[in-house]
Amino acid sequence: MSESTTATGSAPAERIVLITGTSSGIGLAVAVAAAQAGWRVVATMRDTAKSEPLRTAAEAAGVGERVEVRRLDVTDRASVDACLAEVIAAHGRLDALVNNAGAGIVGTVEQTGVEPFRSAMEVNFFGVVEATGAAMPLLRAVGGRVVTVTSVGGVVGQPFNEAYCAAKFAAEGFLESLAPVAATVGVHVSVIEPGAVASEFVASQNLDVPALLAAAGPYAPALGAYVERTLAAFGNAQSSVDAAQAVVAVLEDPAPPFRVQTSAAAREFVATKLADADGSAVQGMTGGWVGLARG
Repeated sequence: MSESTTATGSAPAERIVLITGTSSGIGLAVAVAAAQAGWRVVATMRDTAKSEPLRTAAEAAGVGERVEVRRLDVTDRASVDACLAEVIAAHGRLDALVNNAGAGIVGTVEQTGVEPFRSAMEVNFFGVVEATGAAMPLLRAVGGRVVTVTSVGGVVGQPFNEAYCAAKFAAEGFLESLAPVAATVGVHVSVIEPGAVASEFVASQNLDVPALLAAAGPYAPALGAYVERTLAAFGNAQSSVDAAQAVVAVLEDPAPPFRVQTSAAAREFVATKLADADGSAVQGMTGGWVGLARG
């Protein structure tokens, strides 16, 4: 995406990107990488007291002056509106929104109940809806873009990730539906689908695996098989820095695609579903993760 000119056409306008969920992981890496690519980054997080890792990384990369930290809670529309108002007051424009804030849970509905589903939806789905809807008038004004970090779990439902995948599926459905509508007013919409990424997102789940297995009852064998497979996958995970490059590439692309995976493994994984008309391939694949024999 090239720098836009000012209303007089005399000089390029600084490109402004707002990124949610930048205290760690992919969001932190995207904030630094976008600043390195020349963007002015408004790096947001719910608790700005957690901003030191980002500030340190930005300074180490030589872009500390291009990254500003602001508070934004995507589950609170008043917080979203206040942050956007601050951005316009400070910069006069917004060229891109990167929806990255997210939260996960491991468990199955019989044991977790519905509340974790509501919580996952609030952050991973309604948070995306709130931020996107609020930003659209600003993005329309400059021909901007919405880039949302979803997950391969927004394409392929995964065992014991029912709440997380449901929310990510919802986000992808929302954005896939919005994309052609937004395009009619000059706004590009894209989703970024990471696979396994070595980041604080995983650590932040604070999973006590022995306790989970002890409480799993009849689901213990399946959960044990799933945990074993998943720990192995994250042992060979893509780095946050690597995944962030896919986000920045979409920010820079004058005509970005709607769906982008961050690695060859992620592309192979989602291709199973996207070419799976009756769902049997996905069910056969994920059933193997929990110890079911293929039919």
